[in-house]
Amino acid sequence: MRRRLAPLTILFLAAATLAAEQTRSAFAPEGTPISLGLAGYAKVLCSAVFVSGRDPAEAFRNSGYFLFPEDQRSGVTYDVDREQKLVKMSHGAVTRTAKYYGDQGCIIHPEDHDGIYFTPVRVVTSLPSADMQPWPMGDNWRDKPMPRDIDRAHLDRAVDLAFEDPDALTAAFLVLYKGDIIAERYMPGVNRNTQLESWSMGKSLTATLFALLVKDGLFRVDDPVPVPDWHKPGDPRGAIRIADLLHMSSGLRFIAGQDPDYTPDKGYPDHTLIYTGAIDAFAHSMTRPLQFPPNTEGRYRNSDPLMVGYLIKQAVTKRGEDYLTFPQRALFDRIGIRKQVLETDPYGNFLLTGYDYGTARNWARIGQLYLQDGMWQGKRLLPDGWAKFVSTPAPAWTRPVYGGLFWVNGDGGLPIPKSAYYANGAGGQRTFIIPTHDLVVVRMGHYRGDRAGMRALNGALAELMKAVPAIH
Repeated sequence: MRRRLAPLTILFLAAATLAAEQTRSAFAPEGTPISLGLAGYAKVLCSAVFVSGRDPAEAFRNSGYFLFPEDQRSGVTYDVDREQKLVKMSHGAVTRTAKYYGDQGCIIHPEDHDGIYFTPVRVVTSLPSADMQPWPMGDNWRDKPMPRDIDRAHLDRAVDLAFEDPDALTAAFLVLYKGDIIAERYMPGVNRNTQLESWSMGKSLTATLFALLVKDGLFRVDDPVPVPDWHKPGDPRGAIRIADLLHMSSGLRFIAGQDPDYTPDKGYPDHTLIYTGAIDAFAHSMTRPLQFPPNTEGRYRNSDPLMVGYLIKQAVTKRGEDYLTFPQRALFDRIGIRKQVLETDPYGNFLLTGYDYGTARNWARIGQLYLQDGMWQGKRLLPDGWAKFVSTPAPAWTRPVYGGLFWVNGDGGLPIPKSAYYANGAGGQRTFIIPTHDLVVVRMGHYRGDRAGMRALNGALAELMKAVPAIH
């Protein structure tokens, strides 16, 4: 739908154009799609091997390849050094590396620096062994009788459909009903403890971590984003609110391959650069100029959740806490998650826009926290109304498909109620919250199976809706 531009908007766009001329990609390294693609591919392979425990050849084929130019993939080779926990990826004379850094997972080494620019830390849970605590705070699961209102035949068929097509590469499928596990299956080689590639489901995790700080009174979503440079006289970015970041509607010029107007002549996409460039992803996002007035254009761009992540880091460090252990202390330990691998750029900034790894049960717990409106075992963890905020369609999006760093089913595109919302990651990672049926559904898989996996998932969801009655 075309909109007529008001004079104020025309002036705004002129200012944004001027800012674009003055602000270039200062943090973007010089590099070719070959070098950048190798770096990203090496990182994903490193994580697959050292975080997820996958076979290198299988992971090389099924994950990470999409970051490298398609017409050049046949020339890529790799070497996995298990002693050094290092992956080297080569194409011709170009080689890039990524290394496993313990609880920070795998990190790309910059081209000109054989290492990273921060000191990794251990992330240790305060919880006892998961086998010592019952679900959901632990994994001590005693089979309960199937609830009488569940149609077992349709439920079993739903699980079968999720795995029926081998091309789907479904790694995990889990269903919670009223907080209890009623279905759970994994592909061979994967189990309940496998840290699986979660990709952009991490954006929803960013929203959840930020919510903890909102509850503490450190932020309000309607406030302007507190970045000093954005509030200098004449800078139009001063109009961006925190809500605009959460709604992916900031208007920052952050070129993405999925932009409706993207063309290759625009250069290497910022959206991908933060994964492959070994740059300071927070600084890169913060220095982007405006392309659109805030809250007028909804676009799926990594800049906005990265800026929310920047706010988290600033607030946590300002009050004297360790940033890299904050998620474990503030969230995971409180809902029974003992380990979730959150990876960083070489500067120690969480890249929760996609470089994050978790188990299916971990994601089920996060989904259940939202299903319970931010309550957990009688205690409020998330602000009152936060679940409603993230599940309400963002006003600047033309279609009602995006909320607050969660996707929403507002257009009925999925065979589940329109009120459902979900964390959504590349390669078919999904955590659905379906309040009308008291359901949480987690589906995870390897990237190459995305299309077949989504067909399989849609069939499984449709069958699941026949198995579970609506509660309201």
